[in-house]
Amino acid sequence: MICNPYEIVIQGLTSEGRTFRPSDWAERLCGILASFDESQKLSYHAFVRPMMLEGVRCVAVDKKLERINPNAFQFLLDFARDNDLRVVDCRTLIDEVYPNRFLA
Repeated sequence: MICNPYEIVIQGLTSEGRTFRPSDWAERLCGILASFDESQKLSYHAFVRPMMLEGVRCVAVDKKLERINPNAFQFLLDFARDNDLRVVDCRTLIDEVYPNRFLA
């Protein structure tokens, strides 16, 4: 599974199809919401994670974040909008990448 049906995905591609830079933008964006755990290890937020999709860096955002931290959720969407990045529901991505997944 490329992502979970309850996530939205911010793709590192502009509306013109250009790759978003810098190359570590997804890790940096996720790092904004990261925190240190008890062992002083930096951990990503439970509802925000970097991922790769067909060679494109992305950020997967659990839709629960909108309810528990609307400001953080809006920040992520604003980042995507301000940088002209594609935001897509994971279910749409699954259909795009695996259009015949239920056919045998």
